[in-house]
Amino acid sequence: MVDLPRRSLLAGIAAMGAAACSKINESETAKSLFKAAEDGHRITHRALAGKQGLAPEYSRAESSPTFRGNGSVTVADPFYQEQLARGFPEWKLEVKGLVEKPLALTLAEVRALPQRTQITRHDCVEGWSAIGEWQGPQLAALLDAAKVKEGANFIVFRCADVLYGRDYYESIDMVDAYHPQTIIAHTLNGEPLPEKNGAPLRMRIERQLGYKQAKYVKAIEAVASFDDIGQGKGGFWEDVAGYQWYAGV
Repeated sequence: MVDLPRRSLLAGIAAMGAAACSKINESETAKSLFKAAEDGHRITHRALAGKQGLAPEYSRAESSPTFRGNGSVTVADPFYQEQLARGFPEWKLEVKGLVEKPLALTLAEVRALPQRTQITRHDCVEGWSAIGEWQGPQLAALLDAAKVKEGANFIVFRCADVLYGRDYYESIDMVDAYHPQTIIAHTLNGEPLPEKNGAPLRMRIERQLGYKQAKYVKAIEAVASFDDIGQGKGGFWEDVAGYQWYAGV
């Protein structure tokens, strides 16, 4: 585990935001101020790091001894559990929405694509961090194969897990979607993803906080906006706890 005071500060800010979100949501002025702050964060972060700037990568010797599960650590759905027991032979990853050629890839087909391996640090909004080695195809390769239409502005990740009675989902913009370190990971530290870490597929979006790294991914959807998805805020924790949609680090 890596002790990062700045991450602890972020965790405190997020906790305060979650506790106060019901009050904040009553104020249109507050909503506008938070939206402006988030936009400023995104613009500043990308100006400093560059749109294609890489997150730090590490050596295997620096990997954490364990990589904890967080949020959902299992999926109750019977089909998921049956597939988990058998190695996901019939699991399909859809690429859909505003695309010319929708895809439905088996796990074997995902593994057969050109792969990227990266050892990166996962920073959780709760204040903990861990370093792990991830492998999977770049999201950009799947989007190019599906031929994303010009009207697409965001990529939404549809997940198999359910928290508090809500289907989990997340989203990113096209800049992060085409970032070279944005991959659809199927291994962690050289082994198939454990259930607690999002088997069989999870996102790695290395320049954003952990809650953006959607697990148990079953579909990737190109959309013009997420106004009609969930509560229109772009992600599960953004909807239920007021987290920022852009969580760049």
